[in-house]
Amino acid sequence: MKVIGIETSCDDTGVSIFDDKKGILSNVVSSQVKLHEEWGGVYPDLAAREHTKNIIPVLDKALKDAHVSLEDIDAIAFTAAPGLIVSLVIGISAAKALSWSLDKPLVPVHHIEAHIFAIFLTQKVDYPFLALVVSGGHTELYIVRDFQDYQYLGGTLDDAVGEAYDKVARMLDLGYPGGPVIDKLAKEGKEIMKLPRPLIKEKDRHKYNFSFSGLKSAVLREVEKCVYKPEDIAASFQSAAVDVLVSKTVNAALEYGIKNIVVAGGVSANTALREKLSEEAKKKGLNVYFPPLYLCTDNAAMVAYTGYKRFVEKGITVGYDFEGKARIRMDKFVKYLKDYLNRKNLK
Repeated sequence: MKVIGIETSCDDTGVSIFDDKKGILSNVVSSQVKLHEEWGGVYPDLAAREHTKNIIPVLDKALKDAHVSLEDIDAIAFTAAPGLIVSLVIGISAAKALSWSLDKPLVPVHHIEAHIFAIFLTQKVDYPFLALVVSGGHTELYIVRDFQDYQYLGGTLDDAVGEAYDKVARMLDLGYPGGPVIDKLAKEGKEIMKLPRPLIKEKDRHKYNFSFSGLKSAVLREVEKCVYKPEDIAASFQSAAVDVLVSKTVNAALEYGIKNIVVAGGVSANTALREKLSEEAKKKGLNVYFPPLYLCTDNAAMVAYTGYKRFVEKGITVGYDFEGKARIRMDKFVKYLKDYLNRKNLK
């Protein structure tokens, strides 16, 4: 079985072909990073325009790289939520057009869900597992008991950790995106200032929630003093951010008796996070799984594979009236999908 995956949730246009026997046949991504650099972040209207321009060439290349034709495709999976709605609709429209013209099933995928299940493309992870999702738009903790069985533990109350990295990089005039440059610069510096670790000792309702706005503000105050070197500020910021992520993740795994931890999203590529979490997990007898770097950032391979799972394991397809959502949590997306299917069955 061959599934096309289409990803346009933010600024990367991705198309991939997944084969249930051979794995990923192609995984093409057209990045818009250079176009958004001057804005210091993703400019929605520009992103949408570029998706419109790139979606067909990326699709053509994915098919050529996979050595297949559209007639060989058995289903079309697409990112339905969450993301920039002006970007999502480009991929959704492309998927619906392909589904209609080929008369093939249409399968919706949640972006965070795809990030989490990307790990299964390269490794086997036993259920249940704890998923730490860290990216430019998301910082969340879930218990994944099975496919489509998700328990939300907590998320960010303000900035996502990747967004905080971008803003700190902007303060230091390091460019965009901030994650890779801060990670690299931090290796040249030392943690010479003790920055706040927001909510790290929280025991009640915010025990597994995150907040990075206070940390970001503390960094800004240090930058404005013009006392410390950029590399030392980067090292101090990264140490604080990573400490919060690691502490809450390990504590959640221990509280719920879960041995396996999956880290997903663009910030899962961060070297300090990988080292610290692996070290702390080992001390507690926990297993940690990180996707390979090419599956950390937004891509369509994760969408194709997750769509394949939804189609084969759950038999779920949707019609052309299915609508994408700019904001919806992964556990609530499962309910949204079930409610949609119930309404269709009642008609």
